[in-house]
Amino acid sequence: MDRRETLKSLLIGSLAAGTILHNGCRSDQRSADAVVDYSKLYGRTPEELELDRTLMEQESIFTVHELETIAILCDIILPATNTAGSAAEAEVPAFIDFIVKDMPNHQLALKGGLMWLDTESNRRFGKVFSTLDDREQKSIVDDIAYPDRARPEMKPGVRFFNKMRDLTLTGYYTSKMGIEDLGYKGNRPNAWDGVPAEVLKDYSVDYDPEWLAKCVDQDKRNDIAEWDEKGNLLR
Repeated sequence: MDRRETLKSLLIGSLAAGTILHNGCRSDQRSADAVVDYSKLYGRTPEELELDRTLMEQESIFTVHELETIAILCDIILPATNTAGSAAEAEVPAFIDFIVKDMPNHQLALKGGLMWLDTESNRRFGKVFSTLDDREQKSIVDDIAYPDRARPEMKPGVRFFNKMRDLTLTGYYTSKMGIEDLGYKGNRPNAWDGVPAEVLKDYSVDYDPEWLAKCVDQDKRNDIAEWDEKGNLLR
């Protein structure tokens, strides 16, 4: 099992009951002029729609440089595969931007973590993280991505990367692309033939032939049942 499949299996177990959050526009396209049809945000109350509108129209709390670094980290955590796009392609940086606006308690940890990352990058290579090559970037990430193996001096980076990983997985696997990558089909109608005959026999019960014809006949599965005033099934 590769790293992406491992993350996917962990997410199915830990986020199955999570709430799907709406992803905003791409981070490089967001502005107060962005057109969002709030009436199509399914399941949102008027108050929630107004809050979404307010948050999406706010300026990002991240600088352009910080958003660029976030996008790089997102794609290191969940790169593109032959069957699915990367986290940045799923607009996860915009999701993280939205979440930090909605829950400002994340702001200090993320902005401080990004500062730590650039400081560590400058210490090692004399450049900020976003300008490093892939090998250099991953050499830093490898030191903070595995909490049990991290050196004590890497602990601030570990805490930051843990939060980034959580937000990246949540953002990706609640996006359209991520849900398709999971193969989640949602609730779908199926055909029901009633309780199996052997089970009915065990309990010495049986279907009334009239009800069986009206309720379990698959030729009539799309018919809407009708009842009389006394509660008798008509069809």
